[in-house]
Amino acid sequence: MSRPRADSEATATTVARPVVEALSTIPRHVAIIMDGNGRWARRRFLPRVEGHRHGAKSVRMVVEESRRLGIRYLTLFAFSTENWRRPQDEVGGLMQLFVQYLESELDLLLRNGIRLRAMGDLQRLPDSVRVVLERNQERTKDMDGMDLILAVSYGGRDEVVQAVRRIGQAIASGEMTPESVTEESFSRFLYLPDVPDPDLLIRTSDENRISNFLLWQLAYSEIVVSQTLWPDFSRDEFYRCLHVFAGRNRRFGLTQEQISGS
Repeated sequence: MSRPRADSEATATTVARPVVEALSTIPRHVAIIMDGNGRWARRRFLPRVEGHRHGAKSVRMVVEESRRLGIRYLTLFAFSTENWRRPQDEVGGLMQLFVQYLESELDLLLRNGIRLRAMGDLQRLPDSVRVVLERNQERTKDMDGMDLILAVSYGGRDEVVQAVRRIGQAIASGEMTPESVTEESFSRFLYLPDVPDPDLLIRTSDENRISNFLLWQLAYSEIVVSQTLWPDFSRDEFYRCLHVFAGRNRRFGLTQEQISGS
């Protein structure tokens, strides 16, 4: 896994939109850990839920820009398995905001050909959330312009454990043998096996960790850390992250000589 950068790549230097649009390398799959809502609210002496409310504006911007730029998959870490341990008033407020977001953004998804998908322990979600989430996934299932994937009630370790359990069941039933378990066959037991691994992971709020997110899938993803708190994550900052990615040399364990053929 590429190490998060703590150098000049993590600065908030603005990259003009024409520069980014001219880039020849646009990631196929971008994943984002949307961090900093609570700190944003605290600095303004507001309830934490207001940070999440303002963060929804950044979500809309990233979704629209990703679709416009031709990014095929966008995965957003919306709510982790660990987040269930937060104060109940905050969790309740987040669930209400989640329903509001799902209801308000359906038209945008349909207009832009965006398919909504979700992954995680969805059975833990309140019925009010799960009903709207399932409805919107059904309404957008034929959209093929971009997949918007929400990681909700999601934990990377939990995903791996669930995959191991299903593999164990397949071995016990005779559908698989221990020798048939490979990286490729293991991947088929993850939540969304048809989705390619992220090319780029963006982490906001200047935190240098992946926080139990996509532990299997991030093995060779490029990581760009933004100092910006999520509610302040702007279009220019998104472009800056894409610009950093485009400048990376992805070797996937090979030497530069092997890649260049020299």
